[in-house]
Amino acid sequence: MTLIRPQSGQSLRRLESKSACPYCGTGCGVIIEHDGQHITGVRGDPDHPANFGQLCSKGSNLHLTSRGDDRAREPLQHQRGSESWSPLRWPEALMQMAKVWAEIIHTQGPQAVAFYVSGQLSTEDYYVANKLAKGFIGTNHIDTNSRLCMASAVTGYKSSLGMDSVPCSYEDFDSADCLFIVGANVAYAHPILFRRIEAAKLRRPELQIIVVDPRRTPTAAIADIFLPIQPGTDVALFHGMLHILIWEGFLNRAFIETHTEGWEELKARVQNYTPQWVAETCAIPVADLRAAAIAFGQAPAALSLWCQGLNQSSHGTDKNVALINLHLATGQIGRPGAGPFSLTGQPNAMGGRETGGMPALLPGHREVANPEHRAEIAALWGVESLHPQPGYTAVPLFQALERGEIETVWITCTNPVLSMPDQTQVQRALEKARLVVLQDSFLGTETAAYADLLLPAASWGEREALVTNSERRITHLRTAVPAPGSALPDWMIFRDFAFILGDALDTLNHPLPSAKDASWAVRAQRMFNFADSTSIFLEYRECTRGRDLDITGLDFSVLDNQGPQQWPYPEGAVTGQARLYADGVFPTPSGRARFRDPEYLGVAEEIDARYPLRLTTGRLRDHWHSMSRTGKVAALFASDEEAFLEIHPDDARRLNIDNEMLAKVSSRRGNNILRVRVNADLQPGLLFTPMHFGRRYAPAALCNQLTLAAIDPISGEPEFKHTAVRVEPVLFPWQGTILRLLDKDAYFHAAQRIARQFPYASLGRMRRGEREGFILRIAGEQAPAASDIQAWDQALGMDGLDILDYDDGRRGIRKRLCIRQDQLYAARLFGEDVTRDWLRELLLSAADVHSYRHALFAPKVPTDMGTWVRSRGVCACTGVHERTLRQHVAAGAVTLGQIAQACGAGGECGSCKPEILDIIRLMRREAS
Repeated sequence: MTLIRPQSGQSLRRLESKSACPYCGTGCGVIIEHDGQHITGVRGDPDHPANFGQLCSKGSNLHLTSRGDDRAREPLQHQRGSESWSPLRWPEALMQMAKVWAEIIHTQGPQAVAFYVSGQLSTEDYYVANKLAKGFIGTNHIDTNSRLCMASAVTGYKSSLGMDSVPCSYEDFDSADCLFIVGANVAYAHPILFRRIEAAKLRRPELQIIVVDPRRTPTAAIADIFLPIQPGTDVALFHGMLHILIWEGFLNRAFIETHTEGWEELKARVQNYTPQWVAETCAIPVADLRAAAIAFGQAPAALSLWCQGLNQSSHGTDKNVALINLHLATGQIGRPGAGPFSLTGQPNAMGGRETGGMPALLPGHREVANPEHRAEIAALWGVESLHPQPGYTAVPLFQALERGEIETVWITCTNPVLSMPDQTQVQRALEKARLVVLQDSFLGTETAAYADLLLPAASWGEREALVTNSERRITHLRTAVPAPGSALPDWMIFRDFAFILGDALDTLNHPLPSAKDASWAVRAQRMFNFADSTSIFLEYRECTRGRDLDITGLDFSVLDNQGPQQWPYPEGAVTGQARLYADGVFPTPSGRARFRDPEYLGVAEEIDARYPLRLTTGRLRDHWHSMSRTGKVAALFASDEEAFLEIHPDDARRLNIDNEMLAKVSSRRGNNILRVRVNADLQPGLLFTPMHFGRRYAPAALCNQLTLAAIDPISGEPEFKHTAVRVEPVLFPWQGTILRLLDKDAYFHAAQRIARQFPYASLGRMRRGEREGFILRIAGEQAPAASDIQAWDQALGMDGLDILDYDDGRRGIRKRLCIRQDQLYAARLFGEDVTRDWLRELLLSAADVHSYRHALFAPKVPTDMGTWVRSRGVCACTGVHERTLRQHVAAGAVTLGQIAQACGAGGECGSCKPEILDIIRLMRREAS
C-alpha cells in the first residue's frame, strides 16, 4: 500500500493499493484508490505487463461496484420460497451447516456432499477448498464454473501437448505474422488484448488476421480473411486447412519427425477432407478456405487465439486438438509469435486448474486417477490416501443432486441457476437438495432464491490474494479496504468450517481413517492451520516443486518487488518463462507432442422442421457473467440496455418480425421473450442472444432455459454455442414504461419486483452526468388493476404532491409525471409510451419542462423537438451515442483520432473503437 500525502488543507487520506481486475482472464493490473475504508477510484497499473496501464470500460468502472445495499454483510438463513432472510452469527451458521454435512457424511458417505466453486476465487481459496473436499472430507465432487468455459482447452492441451500449460505469452501478439482468431470475440471478451492486436496491425499492416466466427463480430471487422462458418463445423475447417497445407507443401517435416507422434494416422484422416467438401460443410467459399490455410502456412510465425466458440461444444476437445494439429504440423510452437493460445474467460480459472480445483485434478497439475499423484498429495497433506475415482463435473453433479445421490451442495462465488445449461433441471436439483449453501459477496442472485444459507464473502479489493492470468502470469492482489460487515475471505470460511465440521464428526463418532490424529477436530486443526494468505501460498507452492508449473522460486516479496511473474519460476530462477516448448520437448511419456485425429461430428441438437433456426449465445462488451458487478453501473447499460435477439433481415421478413418488436424464442426445453435487433452481420438462419441477463433485469429472457445439457465426453463442457430453436412474433395488447431517477436503491429493487409480474419486462439503468435512473419496460395481455398501479407508485416514490396524472380508462391509458422545480424526475406511461425516449431525455438532462407541460401527455413529441428516438450508446466512458457519432462522421470526422477530438469517444479506454470503425464503414457504404 502506498500513502500519498494530501494536498495542503486536505484531511482525507488518499491511499493506493495494487491489485488486478476481477473480470476476464487478461489479468490487467489495477491501482485501487481509496481512503482506507472506501474505494474511491481506479486506474490501470502502468507497470503491469498484461495491460501497461490500460483498462476497458468494465475495469474503468470497478470502483462503482464495491459497495451498495446488495452486498452480503452477515450470514443469513432463508426459508425457500420466501423473500425474507434472517441473520445469523458465524458460529451459528457454520454449526448449522456442519451438523447437516456431518450427518450426511456419516450416514451416506463423503460422496453425498459436493462443492461447486468459481474461476473468480483466488489461488488460496481454491487450494483450501480443494484440500477440504478431497483431503479432509474425502469427496472428489468439487467442480468449478470454469467447466463451462475452459475445460475443453484443458483437455485439448493435455491430449496434444501432455500438460495443461499455455505455451504462449501476450508479447507474442507483437511478433506474430499471422493471427488466427477462432471462436473468440476478443474485442468484447478481452478488450485490452484487442487493443494490442489493433496496435500490432497498425504498426505492421502486413500482419495477416484471420477470424473464424459464425457472426461478423467487432473482432471480425479487423480481419483480412473472415470465415463465417456454420456453428460446430470447426473440426472440419481445421482438417480442411491441414489438407491444403499438406497439398501445398507447407509442413515442417523436420519438426514432425523429431518432435511429434501420430502423424500418419492424422494424415490418413484429413485426406478425405477435401477443400470442396469442407467449404460446403462450413458454408464458406473454397477460395477463402484456401486463402486462410495458405496465410497460416506461409507465415514465419502463426499465433492462434480461441475462447468459448471452440470450448463450449459437445466436441470441444476435438476442436482444440484439431487446431493444435495445425501448429504441430507447421512447427508453429515454442518460438516468438507462434503457438496455440487459449484465452481464459475468468480472472483465476488458471489458478483453479493449477491447484486442482476440478473433480479429476490434484494440486500441481496432478491427476486423481494417477496413483503416484494421489500418493504425493496425500503425503503433502498428511492423510492416508485420496479417493481414486474422479468426481462429477458440473452438469452430472447437478443431475446427481436431482437424483438424490448427492444430498447437499456448497456453491461459492457463482450463479448456476443463471449460468448452467438447461436451467430448469438445475432449479429442480436445488429444490430437491437437503441443504443448499451459497457463499457470495452479493445478495439477490438467481441462485440465492434456492439457498438455505448464505455466507458473506469478501470481494475484490477486500482481501489479499494471488491470481494467474491467461499467459501464466501470477499477480499479488493487496487488500485495500475492509470487507463490509462480518464478510470473510473465502479461504477463511472454508478453514473455519473445517474446524466446526471436525467437531460435528466427532460428536457422531464418525470413524477416522487411521490413528494418526486423535480426533477429527485435531485433524482439522493440523490440516488447516492457516493464519493468512502467505501460509496457504507456501504450502501450495511446495505442491508445484518439480512440476511443469514449478513456482518454488516465488514468494510475495518477489511479486511485490519485481512485479507479476510467469510460471514456471523454480527455485534459483531470476525471471519467469515467456513461452514453453522452445526445445521441442513435451511432457508426454515419449517427450513428443501428439497429433490427434478426431472425426468431424455435428452439433448435439440439429435443426428440424419444428425448430429450424440455430441460436448461439455470447458476451457483450460492457457486461460480464450474471451482472452482479456490472449491473450496478449505469454507464455500462448504455450500449445494451436490455436483453435482445439478433436475427438476419431475411429471417425477420419471412417471420414478419420488425426491428424492436418482441419475439418468442422456443427450444425443446423452454422459451424466452426478447426484443428484436435485425442485424445483417449474422448468417441467415442464425440467431444470437447475450448470456448475461437474468431475473433481476429480464425475467423472460433467461437464455439458458433454452440451451441443452449435452456435454463433451472428455472435458464435460456443455454445448452453449448451438441450440435448435423457433421464433415467432409476440404482440402484447398492453405495454408500459416507467422512468425514474434513482435517489434510493430501494426504488430499483421495487422495480425488480414489479418486473417479475409481467410476461415481458426489461429493467436497465441509465445515466447522464450526475443524474442516474432506471427504465422499466413491461408488456402483458391486459392492463394492470388500478390498485396494483397505486401500490407500485407508492413503492417507487411516485405518490407525492408534485405529480400530474392523465387517465383514459376506456383506452387503458394511465400516465403519471412527477415534476419538482420544473424538472421531471419520474414518469409512468401505461397503455401508450410513444414519447418514452423524449421524456427520458428530459429526465436525464434536467431540462426545464415548464414550457412543455401542455405536451407532456400527448402521444407524440412536440414538432419543434423534431423526430426523437433514442440512440444506442457506444462509448461508456464519455456517454456518446450512435446519433452523435453519425453527426460527426457526416461532418467529416472519418478517423478514430478525428472522432476522439470531436466528441471524446474512443479516446479513453478504447473499448468502443471497433464499433466506431463499424459506424464509419457503414456510413461510407451508405454514401456510396
